[in-house]
Amino acid sequence: MKKYSSQLVATVVFTVLSVVSWSQLNLSPNGPITPVQAVEDILIGAGINAFNIQYNPSIGGNANVAQPNVLEFNAGASAFPIQSGVMMTTASGGGNLNDPDLNAITSGSATNGAVIEFDFVPTGDTLSFNYIFASLEYSSYTCSNFNDAFGFFISGPGITGPYSNNAVNIATVPGTTVPVAINTVNGGVPTGGGLASTCAAADPNWQNNTIYFTTSYNPIFTATTGLPAFNGGTVVLAATSDLVCSDTFHIKLAIANDFDTALDSGVFLEANSFTSDVVNIDIQAGASASDTTLVANCTEGVIYFTRPVNQTSDTLVIYFGTSGDAVEGTDYNFLAPGDSVVFYPGEDTISLTITPTNGGPTGNPFSLTVSAQTVTPCGDTIFAEGTIWLLLEPNFETMATDTTILCQDTSVTIWGSVTGGFPPYSYEWDDGQTGTPVQVPVVGENGPYYFVYTATDQCGFEVQDTAIVNLNQTIAIDTMFQFPSECGLATGAVSGIGSGFTGTPLYTWNGPGVSNPNNINASVWEDLPSGWYYFSIEDDVCAVNDSIFLEQDPPPTASFTPNPSVGNAPLNVTFINNSSGGSSYVWDFDNGEIASTASPTDQSSLYNEEGTYLVSLIVTEGACADTAYQTVVVNLLLPLYFDMPNVFTPNNDGSNDVFSINPENAIALDMVILNRWGNVVFESTDVNAVWNGKNMNTGAPCKDGTYFYKFTITGMDEVSQTHHGFVQLLNSK
Repeated sequence: MKKYSSQLVATVVFTVLSVVSWSQLNLSPNGPITPVQAVEDILIGAGINAFNIQYNPSIGGNANVAQPNVLEFNAGASAFPIQSGVMMTTASGGGNLNDPDLNAITSGSATNGAVIEFDFVPTGDTLSFNYIFASLEYSSYTCSNFNDAFGFFISGPGITGPYSNNAVNIATVPGTTVPVAINTVNGGVPTGGGLASTCAAADPNWQNNTIYFTTSYNPIFTATTGLPAFNGGTVVLAATSDLVCSDTFHIKLAIANDFDTALDSGVFLEANSFTSDVVNIDIQAGASASDTTLVANCTEGVIYFTRPVNQTSDTLVIYFGTSGDAVEGTDYNFLAPGDSVVFYPGEDTISLTITPTNGGPTGNPFSLTVSAQTVTPCGDTIFAEGTIWLLLEPNFETMATDTTILCQDTSVTIWGSVTGGFPPYSYEWDDGQTGTPVQVPVVGENGPYYFVYTATDQCGFEVQDTAIVNLNQTIAIDTMFQFPSECGLATGAVSGIGSGFTGTPLYTWNGPGVSNPNNINASVWEDLPSGWYYFSIEDDVCAVNDSIFLEQDPPPTASFTPNPSVGNAPLNVTFINNSSGGSSYVWDFDNGEIASTASPTDQSSLYNEEGTYLVSLIVTEGACADTAYQTVVVNLLLPLYFDMPNVFTPNNDGSNDVFSINPENAIALDMVILNRWGNVVFESTDVNAVWNGKNMNTGAPCKDGTYFYKFTITGMDEVSQTHHGFVQLLNSK
């Protein structure tokens, strides 16, 4: 095998990467491709000539016909680390491949999948390409018998291996000969009931291989239409092999399901990475609107010089040149002294940063061309160049939704779109919403509704536009009526009047009505109780809704006042009706008399007997009623009796010791007694007042003599009488 370590100049391949917010791959961006096109137009890079391209030869596949499981892809605006290339999957793979080489690396039985084989002649002594393996098996069948796998089997002069045609598999765990498969590169934990011993049988160091496994691409896989939603995969890995210049070699790129035909797997092969050059150059941008543009004072590019890992034992110097409108040191930074980079032993990658500081006017960027030539170990010279562009300000335009809707809607979708500028874009609407599309309300009168947004690209360039939603609704509910129900009854009605119909309108009512179904096709609904009723009209275009509260007559209030409420028999009482809201009145006077009227007139009743009477009034309106109560007290009238004594002897002999008029049936008494000088010696308002002959002011017994008394007495008829007289006080008798 030939090794080469002299100074060389490298081939240039330009790839500008974008970091944006969208997360999906673009599949078949240029339409379907055949396996021949996949190899010749996408995979093969400098230093390789390919021929005799075959697809699934074991089952008679046709390499000149587009195949559903061999697709071109590019990363689009996603963060997928391989920007473009060819994807081979087991999905839709034809037939039972039963490939002996795949069977060997899986220790199983290869079923459906894809195999691409071709011969090639290298112009260098090294083969190198990059790939990512992914699968649906990871979340369910890690460390199981479903060990989906793939292999890159190369054969030719100087190669001796265990596979067909003495081939070796170069799709291996880095630094080993272990094939990359579900059971060798995974998350380090069995899933779906798998056994750790199964993975250990495939690679005793399988848990150390987690550094080559990731789930970070899963959102991209899930978001990509037409791609299996792979739930795990490898990081970017490199397949390399030493070659002999100008000899013919054969390679087989193969992937298949193992044992079953479900839960597909895939391998992503990087475009132009199938190369035998000594050094590869990638120019990557941290952010860009296209794959060839950098923005002054916003984005930076990085030139990556990479050589195969199996060629890192020697020192290697690479020279490159620049040209174009952009001036080094003025429009961008100085790249490297002497326009060269040096690989030291152990180094496989060197990077140079491109920092644009100027660019042409909008739409007219400055160009920067990097060129190099490579003399291969086989003596061939390969010249290549690539161009990137430096922009000061991009063309940046936006267009918003303009739409007409025929019906009011609380949620209308509007959106804005951007062309030019540098993604990802952010959108901010005047109502505070962000992103696109957004939902906005359009409810109200006919006419245009304006929603303004500002779109900003990642470099801070802004454009503004207005999304216009024109509401042109003709159908409307003009008036709602309600006819109140009697209190507590279903005697009310509701009505709705609409206009602007297109076609025959359909009326719908909903509410608590029980005498009709809850949906009737009529503008009037009758015989209803009180409550909320919901009305809609639908025509051939849209529907409108309204509601109305059906009232009811207010419930009655019973109230009355007896006049008088207390008196002596016979007592004639007038009952003053203070009620409201009634249509019928029933009186019970509690003396055997009952009166029923339809008007709130006052009533009278005569009470001839003593007693307490509970009078009631029931007032009714519809099915509602109220009752009031009042009490009438009737007393029996008894005659008033009293004495007017003229002498008493307060000597405590038990006979005639006090002065009293001894009233009977009196309800009030006011008495005063004066001595002959007109001084008050006794007074009382007690109806049973008695004088014991002592001066009420001093407590001393009064002297014998004549005293004047006067009193006012009231009988049960509430009639008062005033009387006076003289009484003789004799203490010695």
